[in-house]
Amino acid sequence: MLSSRVRASAIAILFLLCFIFQLKAADTFRVATYNIENYLDQPSGTRHAKSDAAKAKVRESILALKPDVLALEEMGSTNAFFELQTALKTNGLDLPFWEYVTGFDTNVHVAVLSRFPIQARHPHTNDSYLLNGQRFFVSRGFAQVDIQVNPHYSFTLMAVHLKSKRQIAAADEDDMRLEEAKILREKIDACLAANPEVNLVVLGDFNDLHNSLPLRTVIGRGKKGLIDTRPSERNGDDPPHSDRHLNHRTIAWTHFYDVEDTYSRLDYILLSHGMAREWDPAETYVLALPNWGLGSDHRPILASFTAKDQ
Repeated sequence: MLSSRVRASAIAILFLLCFIFQLKAADTFRVATYNIENYLDQPSGTRHAKSDAAKAKVRESILALKPDVLALEEMGSTNAFFELQTALKTNGLDLPFWEYVTGFDTNVHVAVLSRFPIQARHPHTNDSYLLNGQRFFVSRGFAQVDIQVNPHYSFTLMAVHLKSKRQIAAADEDDMRLEEAKILREKIDACLAANPEVNLVVLGDFNDLHNSLPLRTVIGRGKKGLIDTRPSERNGDDPPHSDRHLNHRTIAWTHFYDVEDTYSRLDYILLSHGMAREWDPAETYVLALPNWGLGSDHRPILASFTAKDQ
């Protein structure tokens, strides 16, 4: 009989071999972001617990995308987070590596699930700014992780959820979102200063339109500017076109606001120039799923990449 120590060593070696094989097999990969709208296991304040039907639709949406790396916004407690991770694994999508960031908002959080190992973590949870003489904190913080796709390719991912359009008494929500965008841009500039060719993905719910000042602040300009992947529906339209004006007539909304009965693009996947060289526009899209609104007021988006520096 093998000793317990020998058995443990054998299991560890087997796990390592499987892990190495997994890394070598990754020639392409998919990155997605999804605001899962108050994914809470318990009610909190005005936020209700997520219903079983809504959770099932969220899982269905994620499983339809089959992402290798997934950023989540409006994630509830760690119990809810691990419940979702386990449910996805049960249904064939194993994303064993994770990051969970708690910011000033105690109800909903930013989180990351990954098929690939997370090599480094740089959570930003305590950034603040002054607005009209009053100090505010970035509501949800920013997740920043370095992900190793295979032995020769890695990238940095920043997952964000900027201040919502919901009005509050303390300050103007648009001004707050702009200040959060400025802080996020500082994080981006720091990555680019350390390595101008860095493979960087900045994604999440930015709660604003593409021509807004917060988005223009985050995207930046010139060599340090980010590239907007602008995912759109796979609904029979032609694939990405060289004429950007035709591309901009594809259906790209990601959020429905029932108060105004409006559909807007608030969720983005932005790329550094280094990362954009590996981007596959033809495999980048908004998920159009029947009864999508049962799961969330947002639709998930996904971008695909070649796992080799170009």
